[in-house]
Amino acid sequence: MPRLAMIAMLAAAPTTLVAGCLAGPYPVSWQAVLGILAGGRDYDPVWVTVVVQMRLYRVILAWLVGAGLAMSGVAFQGVLRNPLAEPFTLGVSGGAAFGAAVALGLGWNLGWAGMAFFPGLSVIPLCALAGSLLALAAALTLSRRSGGATRETLVLAGIVVSAFLSACISLFKALNEESTASIVFWIMGGFQGRGAADVWLYLPYFGLGTLVVWRYSRELDVLALGEAQAVQLGVDAARVRVRLLAAASIMAGAAVSVCGVIGFVGLAVPHLARMAFGASSRGLLAASGLLGGTLLVWSDIVARTILPGGAELPVGVVTALLGGPFFLFLLRRRPGGGS
Repeated sequence: MPRLAMIAMLAAAPTTLVAGCLAGPYPVSWQAVLGILAGGRDYDPVWVTVVVQMRLYRVILAWLVGAGLAMSGVAFQGVLRNPLAEPFTLGVSGGAAFGAAVALGLGWNLGWAGMAFFPGLSVIPLCALAGSLLALAAALTLSRRSGGATRETLVLAGIVVSAFLSACISLFKALNEESTASIVFWIMGGFQGRGAADVWLYLPYFGLGTLVVWRYSRELDVLALGEAQAVQLGVDAARVRVRLLAAASIMAGAAVSVCGVIGFVGLAVPHLARMAFGASSRGLLAASGLLGGTLLVWSDIVARTILPGGAELPVGVVTALLGGPFFLFLLRRRPGGGS
């Protein structure tokens, strides 16, 4: 069953790529899409521009962000031993949203004059990434000063940090009414207007985070047995926990920095993958990455096509609509949840 499910997900990848390049208000035939993706350039130049410049990199970015959020969800749930943990839990997504809100509110959405070698680079992603890392640092500091960085104190500290940042965002919107619309649109999450620069911006953080969580995947399995058992088996639980949380936060924070806040992927996808592939961390990380990427590309396709006249929904709205019922499904599956 796990092998068949993995083969099915790998086989779905080309279909997802083509579907993502087909979706949009400007019609391009599927034969032309296949030809352009295969490297052919003997097509209408407008088609080539639409497929390559406007859709292909958007699909790649959506896949990378979905995979990154899903794998960070695996790490958060494993380290905190909490099935409802995700990038929001320690305030990582909230910190990134606050960083982006500050940049938008203060008008820092222009490229840096000093970034001559990176034209078009915006301050917004940098502020969002810095906000996510500062939020994680605040949660770790609070937990240590409250009796040690155990998973219980980490979760409580994360809730405090997340609530505080949410209040700061509301206050910032109230003080900068002219920027409220752009802040709200960013927080809802989306891939409209994203391109190759965003892919290259996110790729290093995705690669670094993936390498670290994969490197410590076996320790993640040991941590699932409990901290005492992990220490008996020679695992430095505190150090491994901080490294995994930092890697997961970098992936999630960088994702928010390029496309805004996209909820439920980090929560729901690890559970879906666990149902098909079991709880072994390596298999779970691989399956969650594939499933998260595919799910977010299809969510973006829905966001691009569900409204008439070429209008787009923020993809965060689509994932929230899908994630709400799934959250209720999870609650019913828990012992005493009614099923």
